Amino acid sequence: MNYILFAIRSALADFARNKGRTLLTSLGILIGVLAVVLLTAFGLGLKRYIGNQFESLGANLMIIMPGKKETMMRGGGLMGGIKFDEKDATKLARIKNITHLAPMFAKSAANISANGKTEIIDVIASNEEVSAVMNLEIEEGRLLEKRDIQKGAKVLVIASTYAKKFYPTVSEALGKSLDIEGQSFKIIGITKSKGGGGMGGDVDANVYVPFKSTVVFNPEKKYFAIYFKVDNKENIPAVTEEVKKILGKRYDKDAFSVMEQTELMNSISSIFNIVNTVLIAIAAISLVVGGIGIMNIMYVTVTERIKEIGIRRALGARKNDILLLFLVEAIILSVLGGLLGLLLSYAIVLLIQPLFPAYIDISAVILALGVSSLIGIVFGVFPAKKAADLSPIDAIRYE
Repeated sequence: MNYILFAIRSALADFARNKGRTLLTSLGILIGVLAVVLLTAFGLGLKRYIGNQFESLGANLMIIMPGKKETMMRGGGLMGGIKFDEKDATKLARIKNITHLAPMFAKSAANISANGKTEIIDVIASNEEVSAVMNLEIEEGRLLEKRDIQKGAKVLVIASTYAKKFYPTVSEALGKSLDIEGQSFKIIGITKSKGGGGMGGDVDANVYVPFKSTVVFNPEKKYFAIYFKVDNKENIPAVTEEVKKILGKRYDKDAFSVMEQTELMNSISSIFNIVNTVLIAIAAISLVVGGIGIMNIMYVTVTERIKEIGIRRALGARKNDILLLFLVEAIILSVLGGLLGLLLSYAIVLLIQPLFPAYIDISAVILALGVSSLIGIVFGVFPAKKAADLSPIDAIRYE
């Protein structure tokens, strides 16, 4: 134990004499740990964000989507395949336990302009039930009504977050017009910002328009999905079977899926988990590069201190003592880089938390320090063994 403490003090004294080299050597580990911890934090934040979005829509929301459920769960496409129409929506709306049903068409990443400003926003075309399905709460004006849907009125509802991007205040935005891909729509309602959306994406990043008003964008008059709410969670299985029975008369059973929020959340989470794992694996390569940098510097250090090693051996130091001395230095360099990377990660996460719910948990801390220590051991063994194997006489004579 005494010799370990001596080795630590000796290593710290050497680092103090070579501050620049010490910092540069630890830089590779710092960058690797920073990348791994940040990607882990973003992954955890993304899960929390998705969870919050799904919760914002309530537990009884369900969605009918094109494609096979099993394919989605394995990370397959969520869109594509069949498209639904008005006949499907009309039949499904008659199911006893469905309280609200909103078939939807989406115009993704539409250019929306007003007051000399342009934003990229998703346009959701649906019926008057979309407000209840998406839990929209009005702040100014009104929500879409049946008369708007029947007439195909060029009106829209937008979240206050985006209304303020076009106009200084919500009140000023109400009644003004927005240009959607060359089509003029009047703002009749501004909803409270929720910051959630679940199966509908970010509710605040959508504008809602009557379905019939989007014939220019959707000449086939088809829906990409049908959202609905069930009166009671216990009735979900029975409603699901009824939906499958009705749609099964028109489409193959594998052509569509009826999903609960939890199922879709698991599907989306599994996709992000795979992507996140790949990104972390790529980031971990920089840890290996950092380890190689430590090994190179330790080889240089051994060469510089050959005479010192010879004197230590002549005074009775054993091979294991010399091995431990240089191994401790390599480990400290790695842990130093790991700690700096961890501190920098915490600082970055604190900066972005107001915008995104990223966070670092204890497992990321243990992983960062554990991996950096392991790298110090693995890449420090070779130069440390070279130092320990030097003959005392040859080392003292070394020029």
